[in-house]
This record gives sequence, C-alpha cells and structure tokens, in this order.
Amino acid sequence: MHFAGRMARRIAHSAACGMPRFLSSMVDRPVQKKTASEAALRLLESFADKTVTRRQVVDGNQLQKLSLTLGRRRLARDLDVSISAPPTGTPLPHGYHLVYFTPNGIEGELGADGTDKTFNAPAPFSRRMWAGGKMTWPAREQPIRVGDEVEERTRLLSATAKTSRRGEDMVLINPEATIAVPQPKALKDLVRGPSTCEDIAYEHDAPPLRRLSWSSVGLFRFSALTFNGHMIHYNQEWTRDVEGHPGAVVHGPLNLISMLDYWRDVHGKGQRPREIAYRALSPIYAGETYDIRTVGERGPGDDKGWDISVEKGGTICMKAQIPG
Repeated sequence: MHFAGRMARRIAHSAACGMPRFLSSMVDRPVQKKTASEAALRLLESFADKTVTRRQVVDGNQLQKLSLTLGRRRLARDLDVSISAPPTGTPLPHGYHLVYFTPNGIEGELGADGTDKTFNAPAPFSRRMWAGGKMTWPAREQPIRVGDEVEERTRLLSATAKTSRRGEDMVLINPEATIAVPQPKALKDLVRGPSTCEDIAYEHDAPPLRRLSWSSVGLFRFSALTFNGHMIHYNQEWTRDVEGHPGAVVHGPLNLISMLDYWRDVHGKGQRPREIAYRALSPIYAGETYDIRTVGERGPGDDKGWDISVEKGGTICMKAQIPG
C-alpha cells in the first residue's frame, strides 16, 4: 500500500508586531527568521536518503472503532461490528489504513499545536494543514487484512517553498509512505448535535449525493483513533485564537475515507478501487453540513473513471479522481 500526501507548513504574521503569531514568547534581541526556501532546504538535508520504518499488527478493535465513528454498523453487508470487532482475516476497506501507524512519542515531543514533528519544517514554518495527495492500490495484490503484520516505510519526496493565496509564505512537504505485508500485499498512497450521514437520491438515475455533518465529538473520536494531537480538530481556543479558524476543523483524512466509502457504496459494485488522487482545497468545520457527490463519470473503456467532490455551500472543499 503506498501513499504520498502533501502537507503545507505555513507561517501567518501578526498585524500587531510582525512576528509569527504562534511564538510563545518574545526575545530582546532581533530574531533572524528563515525564509521558506531556507526551511525547505534544511528539511531536505535532514531527511536525505532516510527512510522511517515501522511495523504493526492490524488490530480488529481499531477497525471496529473507526467503522462505528463513521456511523457504519456494518463493515460489509454480512459483517455487523456494532457488538464485536471484526475477526482475523477481515479485509480493510480502502482508506481505513489511515487509523494505523499513528504517531509515536510522548506529549512533550509534539509540536506546539499538538502535531507529530517527524517531517516538520523548522520554525517559524511549523503550523500545518493537510493539502492533498494520491493513493494507489496495485490491481493484483490482495487487500490488507485484520491480523496481518504490516510494515510502513516513509520517506520525504520533496519540500518546496510556496506562497499561499493569502500571500503567506509556506513550505509544501510531500512525504511518501508504502505499507506492505510479507506476501506482499500493498497499497500506495502518494499527507454540537451528533454527526450525521444520509444519502439523497436524484431523479433520472443520477448518482445520489451523500450529506454529512461532523460533531465535535465525532472529530475528537477520529483524532483519538489516529492518535492525532493536532489541536485544530478539538481545541476551540487554539483553533480560534491561534490558527484563526471559526471552529474545529474536519480532518482531511476523514473526508478522504468518506469519499472512498461513497464510491464503494454508489459505484464500487463489489470492486476495489485501484487508485485515488485527491486534493484538499478549503476547510470544513464541525457542525457544518456538506455533500459528497459524483460530478463526472467517464467511460466505458480505458478512460473510465469518476470525479468525486466534497462541496459546502457551492464551494469545492476537496476533489478526487478514481479511475475505473
């Protein structure tokens, strides 16, 4: 299983003092600030020719908790996981690997915003958002299953200085992770009311749209499942006062899993996707209602595929392409 995701590490400046607003203290002498290009170069030098390798047994309990967090009592048509965890040998639905290989380390080793610092750019480019990526599943390889002992190998593909639409300097980081089992089986991934999920049918045989809303509790549960301490997903004070968001941010990986579930339910017909390329464009916040829909369907033939989007009030927040 291989995945590469892009994460933007960016810096926002305070209008009051011109210094990064997430610094916890000021110093008496002038601070020499790194440029985005310098920060990207330093990160590349730190991880040149390095691969981070971790091993883990795929746990059915973790899979059960994710399925219930997503509001899916049945992991498959004939597999109810509302009472007990799925048995050894149960295949992982595509995208569900994201709740495995969660960050290691004690709390004191996390960044100021609660994130894992493995691929963090140096200060002041330490704030981050999930920007997008790509996943591929080799067609002839078997799915990863509960009970498999799997290995994750992660390396840094690139770190690039960029400027955001708001004119902020940032570093775009592109790590690549490959998850495999000994056979091998592989996936390649090339970064307050209750939560709700309902399908809304169209006329004229058009694919239905899926309407979702995530509560703060649902976001907290997903953060816990992924061992993700990033405070923009659960700490209202940090999210509002430090990051400048109006509310808790829905996780990019959570929307990715929801898009794969939508494709599986609406278009999959029992098949597995072989690839998904995706890009996050705009944040979604706890309590907001948004839709997952099919915006394009191509084929049949070699060009067969689906364009899936996540939309909120006419704004495309995430988009993905899944080839047939």
